Amino acid sequence: MEIEIKFRVGFEDIRRKIEGLGGASFIREEVQEDLYFSIPLPNLLRVRRITNLGKAFLTYKFIKDPGRNEEFDELEVEVSDFETTVEILKRLGFRGDLWVRKKRLVYKLDDVTLELSDVEGLGAFLDIEVMSEDVEYAKRRIWEIAEKLGLSDKDVEPRLYQELLKEKVQASSS
Repeated sequence: MEIEIKFRVGFEDIRRKIEGLGGASFIREEVQEDLYFSIPLPNLLRVRRITNLGKAFLTYKFIKDPGRNEEFDELEVEVSDFETTVEILKRLGFRGDLWVRKKRLVYKLDDVTLELSDVEGLGAFLDIEVMSEDVEYAKRRIWEIAEKLGLSDKDVEPRLYQELLKEKVQASSS
Protein backbone atom coordinates (compact mmCIF):
# COMPACT_ATOMS: atom_id res chain seq x y z
CA MET A 1 0.00 0.00 0.00
CA GLU A 2 1.14 3.52 -0.79
CA ILE A 3 0.99 5.91 2.17
CA GLU A 4 1.76 9.52 1.32
CA ILE A 5 1.17 12.95 2.75
CA LYS A 6 1.24 16.00 0.49
CA PHE A 7 2.55 19.33 1.76
CA ARG A 8 2.31 22.77 0.16
CA VAL A 9 5.88 24.12 0.16
CA GLY A 10 8.29 26.68 -1.25
CA PHE A 11 10.18 24.78 -3.97
CA GLU A 12 13.73 26.08 -3.51
CA ASP A 13 13.53 26.29 0.28
CA ILE A 14 12.39 22.70 0.71
CA ARG A 15 14.81 21.46 -1.97
CA ARG A 16 17.71 22.88 0.07
CA LYS A 17 16.33 21.29 3.25
CA ILE A 18 15.95 17.87 1.58
CA GLU A 19 19.46 18.04 0.16
CA GLY A 20 20.69 18.99 3.64
CA LEU A 21 19.15 15.89 5.22
CA GLY A 22 21.79 13.34 6.07
CA GLY A 23 21.36 10.28 3.88
CA ALA A 24 18.89 11.70 1.37
CA SER A 25 19.89 10.79 -2.19
CA PHE A 26 18.76 12.53 -5.36
CA ILE A 27 17.32 9.87 -7.68
CA ARG A 28 16.12 11.72 -10.79
CA GLU A 29 14.20 14.60 -12.31
CA GLU A 30 10.92 13.84 -14.04
CA VAL A 31 8.81 15.99 -16.34
CA GLN A 32 5.35 14.46 -16.01
CA GLU A 33 2.09 14.82 -17.89
CA ASP A 34 -0.81 12.98 -16.28
CA LEU A 35 -4.14 12.50 -18.01
CA TYR A 36 -6.82 11.60 -15.47
CA PHE A 37 -9.98 9.88 -16.61
CA SER A 38 -13.45 10.70 -15.39
CA ILE A 39 -14.36 7.89 -13.00
CA PRO A 40 -16.07 8.28 -9.63
CA LEU A 41 -14.00 8.79 -6.52
CA PRO A 42 -12.58 7.02 -4.54
CA ASN A 43 -11.16 5.51 -7.75
CA LEU A 44 -8.49 7.21 -9.83
CA LEU A 45 -7.35 6.22 -13.32
CA ARG A 46 -4.54 7.98 -15.12
CA VAL A 47 -1.98 7.60 -17.86
CA ARG A 48 1.34 9.28 -17.06
CA ARG A 49 3.97 10.31 -19.57
CA ILE A 50 7.43 11.09 -18.20
CA THR A 51 8.67 13.05 -21.19
CA ASN A 52 12.32 13.42 -20.23
CA LEU A 53 12.68 9.67 -19.57
CA GLY A 54 10.59 8.47 -22.54
CA LYS A 55 8.38 6.35 -20.27
CA ALA A 56 4.64 5.98 -19.76
CA PHE A 57 2.54 4.31 -17.06
CA LEU A 58 -1.08 3.27 -16.60
CA THR A 59 -2.12 3.67 -12.97
CA TYR A 60 -5.23 2.76 -11.01
CA LYS A 61 -5.57 3.97 -7.42
CA PHE A 62 -8.26 3.30 -4.85
CA ILE A 63 -8.35 5.96 -2.14
CA LYS A 64 -8.76 4.14 1.17
CA ASP A 65 -9.31 7.33 3.20
CA PRO A 66 -11.30 9.79 1.01
CA GLY A 67 -10.98 13.39 2.18
CA ARG A 68 -7.57 12.82 3.70
CA ASN A 69 -6.08 11.19 0.58
CA GLU A 70 -3.12 9.62 2.37
CA GLU A 71 -3.76 5.87 1.90
CA PHE A 72 -3.89 4.34 -1.59
CA ASP A 73 -4.17 0.85 -2.96
CA GLU A 74 -2.23 1.32 -6.20
CA LEU A 75 -1.74 -0.80 -9.31
CA GLU A 76 0.66 0.49 -11.96
CA VAL A 77 2.16 -0.90 -15.15
CA GLU A 78 4.61 0.58 -17.59
CA VAL A 79 3.14 0.87 -21.09
CA SER A 80 5.08 1.18 -24.31
CA ASP A 81 2.94 3.88 -25.94
CA PHE A 82 1.19 6.74 -24.14
CA GLU A 83 -1.09 7.78 -27.01
CA THR A 84 -2.23 4.23 -27.80
CA THR A 85 -2.99 3.55 -24.13
CA VAL A 86 -5.09 6.73 -23.96
CA GLU A 87 -6.90 5.73 -27.16
CA ILE A 88 -7.67 2.24 -25.84
CA LEU A 89 -9.18 3.71 -22.68
CA LYS A 90 -11.25 6.19 -24.71
CA ARG A 91 -12.55 3.40 -26.96
CA LEU A 92 -13.54 1.47 -23.84
CA GLY A 93 -15.72 4.44 -22.85
CA PHE A 94 -13.44 6.29 -20.45
CA ARG A 95 -13.36 10.05 -20.88
CA GLY A 96 -10.17 12.05 -20.41
CA ASP A 97 -11.02 14.59 -17.76
CA LEU A 98 -8.02 16.60 -16.65
CA TRP A 99 -4.32 17.13 -17.33
CA VAL A 100 -1.84 17.59 -14.48
CA ARG A 101 1.62 18.72 -15.59
CA LYS A 102 4.57 18.91 -13.27
CA LYS A 103 8.31 18.99 -12.93
CA ARG A 104 9.32 16.60 -10.15
CA LEU A 105 12.55 15.95 -8.26
CA VAL A 106 12.68 12.51 -6.64
CA TYR A 107 14.76 11.79 -3.53
CA LYS A 108 15.13 8.65 -1.42
CA LEU A 109 15.93 8.43 2.29
CA ASP A 110 15.98 4.81 3.44
CA ASP A 111 12.39 3.55 2.95
CA VAL A 112 10.98 7.05 2.36
CA THR A 113 10.50 8.64 -1.07
CA LEU A 114 10.34 12.42 -1.30
CA GLU A 115 8.79 13.85 -4.46
CA LEU A 116 9.16 17.62 -4.82
CA SER A 117 6.85 18.87 -7.57
CA ASP A 118 6.27 22.18 -9.29
CA VAL A 119 2.70 21.69 -10.55
CA GLU A 120 1.64 23.85 -13.48
CA GLY A 121 -0.97 26.34 -12.30
CA LEU A 122 -0.80 25.30 -8.63
CA GLY A 123 2.73 25.81 -7.28
CA ALA A 124 5.05 23.57 -5.30
CA PHE A 125 4.21 20.47 -3.28
CA LEU A 126 6.18 17.80 -1.48
CA ASP A 127 4.82 14.25 -1.35
CA ILE A 128 6.46 12.17 1.37
CA GLU A 129 5.70 8.52 0.68
CA VAL A 130 6.28 5.11 2.25
CA MET A 131 5.23 1.81 0.69
CA SER A 132 4.04 -0.43 3.53
CA GLU A 133 1.13 -2.53 4.71
CA ASP A 134 1.69 -1.05 8.19
CA VAL A 135 -0.13 2.28 7.88
CA GLU A 136 0.79 3.53 11.36
CA TYR A 137 4.49 2.80 10.83
CA ALA A 138 4.40 4.55 7.44
CA LYS A 139 2.74 7.66 8.86
CA ARG A 140 5.23 7.79 11.74
CA ARG A 141 8.13 7.66 9.24
CA ILE A 142 6.53 10.35 7.08
CA TRP A 143 6.07 12.67 10.04
CA GLU A 144 9.64 12.06 11.27
CA ILE A 145 10.93 13.36 7.94
CA ALA A 146 8.34 16.15 7.71
CA GLU A 147 9.37 17.48 11.12
CA LYS A 148 13.06 17.40 10.13
CA LEU A 149 12.07 19.55 7.13
CA GLY A 150 10.15 21.99 9.34
CA LEU A 151 6.73 20.92 8.04
CA SER A 152 3.63 20.67 10.21
CA ASP A 153 -0.12 19.94 10.00
CA LYS A 154 -0.74 23.46 8.69
CA ASP A 155 1.36 22.65 5.59
CA VAL A 156 -0.66 19.53 4.67
CA GLU A 157 -2.69 19.72 1.44
CA PRO A 158 -5.31 16.94 1.61
CA ARG A 159 -6.92 17.69 -1.76
CA LEU A 160 -5.90 15.82 -4.90
CA TYR A 161 -4.23 17.79 -7.71
CA GLN A 162 -7.35 17.19 -9.79
CA GLU A 163 -9.52 18.75 -7.09
CA LEU A 164 -7.21 21.77 -6.78
CA LEU A 165 -7.17 22.34 -10.55
CA LYS A 166 -10.96 22.01 -10.85
CA GLU A 167 -11.42 24.48 -7.96
CA LYS A 168 -9.09 26.92 -9.70
CA VAL A 169 -11.03 26.66 -12.98
CA GLN A 170 -14.36 27.14 -11.16
CA ALA A 171 -13.03 30.15 -9.24
CA SER A 172 -11.76 31.84 -12.40
CA SER A 173 -15.06 31.29 -14.27
CA SER A 174 -17.25 32.74 -11.49
